[in-house]
Amino acid sequence: MSYRREHRNSRTALFDDGLEEGGLRPSSSFSHETDDHDNDKAVHTLQDRVLFLKRLTGDIHEEVESQNHLLDRMGNNMDTSRGIMSGTMDRFKMVFEKKSSRRTCALAGFFILSFLILYYLIRVLVYLKQG
Repeated sequence: MSYRREHRNSRTALFDDGLEEGGLRPSSSFSHETDDHDNDKAVHTLQDRVLFLKRLTGDIHEEVESQNHLLDRMGNNMDTSRGIMSGTMDRFKMVFEKKSSRRTCALAGFFILSFLILYYLIRVLVYLKQG
């Protein structure tokens, strides 16, 4: 009997008919092809993800570059504004240091204030005439 078992085992190994203890056993070539197919599918999925991440990082890089450019321009504009305001403040200091300049500023303020009062009174009178 042992001869028959050995013969059957060697025959099964040679022909690989896929029967083992009453059930079907996948052949090694089928399993190998399935593994290759699964590996290829996984590789393609991984390639797609890598390409997506590459595009995403490229978009992030472009956005960061544009934001940096915008911030640089805004910083330059702020420096320019700071320079203008500094010059204006220096001029105001010079004006208020002199007494004659103070009188001129007070006179200008008086005219502006009187103009605003007259404008307000005229608007009120026109509103009362319409009503």
